Amino acid sequence: MGSEVPFDAPEVERYWQTVSGLHPFAVRRRVLHVVGDGQEGIARYVKDASTFQSQGGWDVHVAAVETEGFGERCQVHHWGDAADGALVGRTKGLQHIVEAVEPEVVVLHGSKSGRLGRLTLRGRIPTVYIPHVWSFLSLSPAMAVGAVRWERRAARWTNLIVAVSEAQVSATVRREIHAPLAMVHNPVPVGWSLADDGERAAARLRLGLGPEPLAVSVGRLTRQKGHDQLLSAWPTIRAEVPTAQLVVVGDGPLRRPLAASAPSGVSFVGAVADPRDWVAAADVIVLPSRWEGMSLAMLEAMAAGRSVVINAVAGSEVVAKAEAGAVVPVGNASELAGAVAARLADRRGNDREGSRGAAYVAKYNDRVGCFLRLSAYLSRAHVFGTPAVRG
Repeated sequence: MGSEVPFDAPEVERYWQTVSGLHPFAVRRRVLHVVGDGQEGIARYVKDASTFQSQGGWDVHVAAVETEGFGERCQVHHWGDAADGALVGRTKGLQHIVEAVEPEVVVLHGSKSGRLGRLTLRGRIPTVYIPHVWSFLSLSPAMAVGAVRWERRAARWTNLIVAVSEAQVSATVRREIHAPLAMVHNPVPVGWSLADDGERAAARLRLGLGPEPLAVSVGRLTRQKGHDQLLSAWPTIRAEVPTAQLVVVGDGPLRRPLAASAPSGVSFVGAVADPRDWVAAADVIVLPSRWEGMSLAMLEAMAAGRSVVINAVAGSEVVAKAEAGAVVPVGNASELAGAVAARLADRRGNDREGSRGAAYVAKYNDRVGCFLRLSAYLSRAHVFGTPAVRG
């Protein structure tokens, strides 16, 4: 076991005793995590979870399109190519991996893996589905109806659905997706900790930034992440705080059109290997997503002690509970602008919000606690309801 994970510490008992009454690593399990392509945040989660479980002594396998970075103790299996969208080919490929691994439980991460995995397995092996973000949230109303119908049907092949936020639990119940349901919060990703005001100054020096009020937005440049909404609000923000600067960290298909239409005071720095300096340098982190499950960028910003302005998407309830920033309605440019401008003008207030956020995620979103709880559910997945229909 890795010494950095205190599996036997008494304080971890509250995470697993309420789930199964048995420490998740008391029995060695063989688990297969499945993650599809085009799911960067989900892949990061799977890398952390699979590494944690292998350190706990489990026999951990991962089926993935991109196979780098899953840790030395995990066995990684290449699952097709990103360009190979053929349903039959992908399901056959996964079936071959399942036959080779012979897992005791399969964990499907994200909507692509959830669809293909359940079509492949059809309840033959205990199956846990972690949607991370429900697919129907990103679809038009007409298409969302079909997606919900599919999820209701696929529930018969699902031993357990794991939601990552309270809002995701509510969305599951409201849509009448009837499978055993548990909630395990996303943990703060590895390597994030409180950044004080001295670190802000040092980070700005390293990045070549001045003392101007600074908003930072970290994320893939896609429609989901909503940077177009932030750019629309930015002129109003600059009218309130004329020296304010906005830095967008990340890359994606919308980078070129967003950069071409960006107003004054906005910079795009592209994807970076480590965004911690940009987060540390910020006065406020802005996350204008249209939908989420529980944003990892939000948790990272809170762990770093930075005030967060986020749209009212699933998981944003964490910011509200912690009093760590502002939660504004999706698509309301006026409220978004007001919340960001207020924080750019009040660094002391930001730092108080940031400190509250850091304390909150240290208590409720710590890596050991969250992954122990997840592992406890996986270790007992076979008892959380047997899929009602097979075939």
